Amino acid sequence: MPTKAVAPKAIVWDFGNVIVRWDARTLYSKIFPDPVERDRFLKEICTGAWHIETDRGAITFTENCARLAARDPDHAEAIWAWRDRWWEMFSGPIPETEAAIESLHRRGVPQFGLSNISAETLQGTLAMSPAFGRLEAYVASGLEGLLKPDPAIFALACERFGYAPSELLLIDDSARNIEGARAAGFDVHHFTDPAALKPALESRGLL
Repeated sequence: MPTKAVAPKAIVWDFGNVIVRWDARTLYSKIFPDPVERDRFLKEICTGAWHIETDRGAITFTENCARLAARDPDHAEAIWAWRDRWWEMFSGPIPETEAAIESLHRRGVPQFGLSNISAETLQGTLAMSPAFGRLEAYVASGLEGLLKPDPAIFALACERFGYAPSELLLIDDSARNIEGARAAGFDVHHFTDPAALKPALESRGLL
């Protein structure tokens, strides 16, 4: 159900696991057939905390992988796969989201993007689905040096998109980002089940 009494006027979409599916295990299942070994590698070596500085734009894929490979040469090949085989972590667009974006577009609902994403992979990601072409503007962490859920990135999004926080509905798969956006005054929908997206939009009078 909506978290605000007034229906939002515009949608703000996260990218990964909202518009397109991304999972490091999609790639690393090919490199580590043993799921225990794969999960240990992703939990202890190529972790989300390690990669986040690349999403912030503080360090390139090459620099980040080189530093990590120097510390852990036994896993160097698998570490470099993070850069060299990045696109194998994706498994395509999410049909329910694509359909919702097209329906919202037909209804004239303004749509924007707000993603923690490296500047190096931004354009390749935007090319994955025509749905990205329906976004009027976006804020990408790697271009701004800010990450969700920093309040500053939500303020920047409002400034760039031209709406007050209460007029925006953020759709994001991260509970942490959802809580940050809610604290900033956004309406929010935690994207965990693609089938729940359409009802969430309908309940707000957007579809």
